[in-house]
Amino acid sequence: MTSSPGRLHSLVVNAKKSILVVEDETDLSELLCYNLQKEGYSCRCTTDGASAISEARRLPPDLVILDRMLPKKSGDEVAVALQREPQTSRVPIIMLTAKAEESDQLVGFALGAADYVTKPFSIKLLMARVAAAFKRSETASPVEQISAGPIQLDESRYEVKVHGAPIALTTTEFRILKTLMSAGGRVLDRSKLIDLVLGAAVAVTDRTIDVHIASLRKKLGEGAAWIHTVRGVGYAFREPHETRTQ
Repeated sequence: MTSSPGRLHSLVVNAKKSILVVEDETDLSELLCYNLQKEGYSCRCTTDGASAISEARRLPPDLVILDRMLPKKSGDEVAVALQREPQTSRVPIIMLTAKAEESDQLVGFALGAADYVTKPFSIKLLMARVAAAFKRSETASPVEQISAGPIQLDESRYEVKVHGAPIALTTTEFRILKTLMSAGGRVLDRSKLIDLVLGAAVAVTDRTIDVHIASLRKKLGEGAAWIHTVRGVGYAFREPHETRTQ
C-alpha cells in the first residue's frame, strides 16, 4: 500500500461509492481503507482536519469516516465545515473516536454525525455501519416540498426557509424536520424518530433526539413553536395553538 507525498493517499477501485477517511493514526487509516476496498468502495485518506476539508471540497465523497481528535483542525471543526458547504452538507459522517462518554456522543450527533463508533471497534461492525448509512441515504423517501406556517422545506434542493429566509441545518436536523412535517400531526416517540432518522442499527439514547430537537428549534426561530413536545412520549409537528397529546 503506497501513499502520495503529503497527507493524502488513495485506494481507488471501480466502486459505486467513495469514502474519505480522516484519521491521524496511519496504521489505522490504512487498515480502514484496506477493508473498505475489500467491500468495493473507493477510499481516500487524510491525516489532519485541514487536509480533510480541502480534500472534501476538491472532490466531495459519498461518506466520511471522521476521527474527532485530529491535528490542525479537530474532527468537530471538520464536521461543522462540511455541514456548511453546499456540496458536502448532505454527505453522511460516521465519527470514529476514542471519546466514548454519552456526552461526547451527544455532541457528535449534534454536529450532524449520522453514526458514532467508539474505539476500540470491530471492523465488521464498522463495515455494517457504513453499509447502513448508505442504505439510509438511498432509501430516504422522496418529498419535493412541504410547507406549514412560516416553514418551507424543499427536499429536492435540500433547503429549509423560515418566512422566506434560508436557514442552515445539519443533515440529521433536516431529516428530523422532514420526518415530523411528513407525519401529519401524529406524535412520534423518540425511539421511532431514532429509527426513522438514524436507523435502527444505530445505538443511541433517547437524549440524542432531544439534543437535535433543541438545536433545530433554536435555528427555526418563530417556526420552533410548531414542534410540540409530548411529555414522556416524543414530538409532533402541529400548529402552535393545538394542544392534543395523542
